[in-house]
Formats: sequence, structure tokens, C-alpha cells
Amino acid sequence: MKRQNFYYFNPETLTFEKKEFSIKDVVKRVAWFLATAFAFSVIIIWISFYLIDSPKEVMLRQENEELKKELKELDKRVNQLAIVTKDIQERDDKIYRSVFESDPIPMGERYPFLAGNKTYESIHSSDVVKMLNDVSHKADQLTVELAVQSHSFDTIADFVSKKSDMLRSIPAIRPLSNIYEITSGFGRRYHPILKILRPHTGIDIAAKKGTPVYATADGVVSAKQPGGGYGQVIVINHGYSYQTLYAHLSKKAVKPGEKVVRGQIIGYVGNTGISMGSHLHYEVIKGGTRVNPVHYFFNDITPQEYDAILKSSQKVNQALS
Repeated sequence: MKRQNFYYFNPETLTFEKKEFSIKDVVKRVAWFLATAFAFSVIIIWISFYLIDSPKEVMLRQENEELKKELKELDKRVNQLAIVTKDIQERDDKIYRSVFESDPIPMGERYPFLAGNKTYESIHSSDVVKMLNDVSHKADQLTVELAVQSHSFDTIADFVSKKSDMLRSIPAIRPLSNIYEITSGFGRRYHPILKILRPHTGIDIAAKKGTPVYATADGVVSAKQPGGGYGQVIVINHGYSYQTLYAHLSKKAVKPGEKVVRGQIIGYVGNTGISMGSHLHYEVIKGGTRVNPVHYFFNDITPQEYDAILKSSQKVNQALS
């Protein structure tokens, strides 16, 4: 086959001149062509793999997004369960076990260290892995906490079966019938005479003179007559380290040494002692320490009534005595 000649235009001579190609020139041209083809192929492949999703990749991405949404919803539900569990635990420690004179569950038992938590490192999306680990840890923690709480309630149920007498000795009702508001609550309140903040060791309940006052638990009327401006006062020993005090009475209906039962009339509201108006000053004493009586209103009251009483008792105002 006859070799084909190549010509190029020479601008200096203004003529076409024959181009002679060496082996080196041919190699360069072939190499340039191959390099260009390779670069073009790389660009095409990169665009195909990284900019244009295949149908399978589109489906996997959609599934991944749905999985993230479900994980977020699951995490929200687990958080809500954690809040409910925390509330149950606080009630158990601060109310139920306090009522039955049982020590709270130790923190080490209630929140044990969870070794060997499950991980999901085989899933390649870092966000999903983190969410799965968080939800898994929370779920494991809740499982242990609820198991401990279930055992605690079994213990309390055993207390109930063995301590019916003790239950009658807990000051669990309101000292005045149908009260829905506390005039002055437990804690630091303004003294009616000195007008400065001082500890208020009970609650004041405004009522008309002569309103019946009821024993809040079974017990024996004490001969103790505390001073401090209480006026006519009754102290009842209930046993199990409980005492209650009823002050500023206009009249007593029981005598020292007399046994009383919960709900029995023991006296009548008055304005005796250091008092700024007709009212009952009521205290609950547990183990020699005065505690908030409102926390013991749980035997004759609805949740709505308790909430109203609790809110009114939290106001920092002037005490009546």
C-alpha cells in the first residue's frame, strides 16, 4: 500500500510543504490519543458512579431516609418512656418507700453499668450507626431500670400486706374537710409580727371559728403542750415515728392519753395564741423532723385537688401564725 503523504502550510514561504513523520512523532501522536481517550473514559466513569445514581442506589437512599425517620421516632418514644420511668422512680424513692420507712434503692442498683452494649458498625452510614447506638443504649438502660422498679414494687406490696397497722398511722387525710387551698405553706414565709422571712414549720388553713378539726391518722393524744404561741394545741402520737400537731384551736374535743382514729373530730378551729385570724396551723413530724404536710394528702383527695393545694402552698406569702 502506498504511504500517504502529509502536507502543511508554511506561512513564511506561503506554500504547502511536505511533512515528514518520524517514528518518534508517531509514537507521540498515538500516546496523546490514548491519554485523551483514557482521561475521557475516567470522566465518563466518574460521572456515572458519583453524579448519576443507579435505580438501586436511589432505592437504597430512600430506604435509608425512611430508616432515619423511623429511628428518630423510636428515639422520641424511648425518651418519653425514660421520663415516665424517672417519675415512677422518684415517686418510689420519695413517697412510697418513705411511707413504708424503707431506704431508697441504691443508685448502683438502680443505674448499673451496662457492659457490652450492642453496636451496629456493619451499617456504613455514620448517622444511622450513631442513632442506633443511642437508641440501643437507652433501651438497654430502660430495661434494667424497669426490672429494678418492678422488683421494688413487689417489695412495697409485701410491706402493704404486713403493715396495715402502720398504714392507719400515717397522717394521710386533710385535717379540715373539703379544703382546696392552703393560706400559707411549708417553708420560709413572712412572720405575721416581725414581717421577715422565717421558717414556717407547718401549713396554715384559714377557716371559720368552730370548724371541726379531724385527726389525720390513728394515734394517742399526747400530754405535750408546746409553747411558741400555738395557743390551744393538740399533739397526737401515731407511732412509727409520726406525730401531728394542730394549733390555735378554739376548743379541744379529746384529752391526753385518749386513743383517736383517723377522721375523728379532735377539736375546732380558733384564733388562740399568736394568730392573725381564725385558722388551723397543722404540722406533720416524721422522726423528729417537721416535713411538708401537703405531701401526705393522698387518701381523700383527687389529683386535681392535690395539684390546686400544692400550687397554693408554694406561694411565699405571710403566715397567719
